[in-house]
Amino acid sequence: MAAVAGFIGKTVKLLVLLMALVLGAGLFFAWYVGAWNIIFPSSHHDTVAPILPADLGNGALLVFSKTNSFRHADGIEGGAAMIKKIAAKRGWRIYLTENSAVFNAAQLSQFNAVVFLNTTGDILSEQQQSEFKKWLLAGNGWLGIHAAGDGSHASWQWYMENLIGAEFTAHPMGPQFQVARVNLEQVEHPVIRKLPPSFDHEEEWYSWVASPRDKGFNILATLDESSYVPVQKILGYETDLRMGDDHPVAWSNCVGLGRSMYMAMGHKAEAFSVKEVRLLLRNSLAWVMGGDPGPCASTLNFG
Repeated sequence: MAAVAGFIGKTVKLLVLLMALVLGAGLFFAWYVGAWNIIFPSSHHDTVAPILPADLGNGALLVFSKTNSFRHADGIEGGAAMIKKIAAKRGWRIYLTENSAVFNAAQLSQFNAVVFLNTTGDILSEQQQSEFKKWLLAGNGWLGIHAAGDGSHASWQWYMENLIGAEFTAHPMGPQFQVARVNLEQVEHPVIRKLPPSFDHEEEWYSWVASPRDKGFNILATLDESSYVPVQKILGYETDLRMGDDHPVAWSNCVGLGRSMYMAMGHKAEAFSVKEVRLLLRNSLAWVMGGDPGPCASTLNFG
């Protein structure tokens, strides 16, 4: 009996050890791929505003990449690098931060536009949300890139209704990244300027419950769903992510006197080196900065 009890005891210990190893490996993997904050999302909001550069002046570009949920580290790095290059060529002053306390009236007044570069989760306090809303409605611009439109922002109702306009469902898995055909609409819009009627691009393609076109948003680009497999495959289960003929990946909106623009591309750093995506980004930045004519014409003096 003692031998049996000893065997059982050793077996239990071995099973506990194996379970601990599996759990530890799972947590390490989650941390490694940037998914830790999906499991344990943060609600941290900065309270001490950053010190802005003395030579920033007015009419600058703010690039914000705070992540309180999944962190697209590669996409943030690649996007920031490309935005810096575009800003340098256009002569725009630029400030990059993950400090949400910059969303105060005094500091926001120095910027013409804000980019939410792969932001995720509960990124702004209620007061910071309010300041951003007033600033945008007054005639400034906002550009959201990729994860700025995912479901982690769902608790901010005004943001989802006025800047995104669609409820995120999921993205494909098995494979996660696929080449798809992007078809452009509204060719007269400044954001589409010099882009071809269609192009192929590899991306983690998002799907939504319904197109924001239904809510009055101006759709600028859609996906040809026959060019890729919009299905999520996880552990033998499949979820159909098809939206039909109206599967948008880039759209704009007028918000008060302000301009908003969202583009679903930008998960990987390489996306920003693709000619068409780079041009879409460049045009989008120019439009939200108020320097190009078109819908939601800015009232700012962009001198």
